[in-house]
Amino acid sequence: MATTTNPLKPAIDQEDSCTERHGTDPTALERARTRLLSSDVVGSVAEVFKLLGDPTRVRMLDALTLGERCVCDLAALVGLSESAVSHQLRLLRGARLVRVRRAGRLAYYSLDDHHVIGLLHDTRRHVEETK
Repeated sequence: MATTTNPLKPAIDQEDSCTERHGTDPTALERARTRLLSSDVVGSVAEVFKLLGDPTRVRMLDALTLGERCVCDLAALVGLSESAVSHQLRLLRGARLVRVRRAGRLAYYSLDDHHVIGLLHDTRRHVEETK
């Protein structure tokens, strides 16, 4: 039976770990360990990146960087049906990437906050500088 290693488990517990610490202060290493993201936060961050792994959702978020839009406008911008856009918006709302404002029977979507815009712009700059 093959054993798998837990990537969140400290490397010092793994069979092929370093036998030397390369001058690393064990206290400094422990301080660094306490500053790592908690398992809950790691899971939430990974979920956001999963959502951003879909080109359609990235196009929708990109369109929303220009301002709030109704479903029909988003559908026209990204070339999908309103039903498909609504489904994607539901996922994005669940992750708090977009929010909705209702005006009577109409619903207008916008990015949830400036962090989402920053995430998109930072990622775009990263991609463009590596080309």
